[in-house]
Amino acid sequence: MSKEKKQQEEQKEMNTNEMEEKEVTIDSSSDNDEVSTADKEKQSEEKHDDKKDKKKSKKDKDADKVAELEKQVEAMNDKYLRLSAEFDNYRRRTLKEKMELTKTAGESILVNILPVIDDFERAISSMEQGLESAAVKDGVELIYGKFKEFLNQNGVKEIEANGTEFDTDLHEALTKIPAPSDDLKGKVVDVIQKGYVLNDKVIRFAKVVVGE
Repeated sequence: MSKEKKQQEEQKEMNTNEMEEKEVTIDSSSDNDEVSTADKEKQSEEKHDDKKDKKKSKKDKDADKVAELEKQVEAMNDKYLRLSAEFDNYRRRTLKEKMELTKTAGESILVNILPVIDDFERAISSMEQGLESAAVKDGVELIYGKFKEFLNQNGVKEIEANGTEFDTDLHEALTKIPAPSDDLKGKVVDVIQKGYVLNDKVIRFAKVVVGE
């Protein structure tokens, strides 16, 4: 074999080797590309799954929150209904008690007046029997004293008027006359009708004559 032909064969063999190496490189690159694409697809699927999981988790949280709020609303509504029922029962009970109190409010007063009525009946009976006027007078004075004591016990007191300074909060002037003396000017000189207070509240003004 000539030298020139030998060189050509060597060159051809080298070219063949280079081509094989290139094919191997291409195949390797292709394999790497395929692996890289698969990885990307896998990562993409994982991200998609993560998003789905997150969305699902958020929906679950929202659903739990809604359920909790519904429970709170139901509890508050139940509490409101109970309070409303209790208040309605309380209102009915107090209304009934108020009606009963109105019916029996004057019971104690009337019971205490009954002995005075008894005394009046005894006095009338004494007058019919023609007893002495002195005894009748004593009986009437006894009834008067008992009745006045009864009024005092129930907070009713007589307004002092005669000889006191005229007070529009306590007295009602029916007329004015010249004062009998200088010290009675602007004062009550006569009482036409007595006035009374109930626990410091005027229930009837004293009707008086004022000196000027």
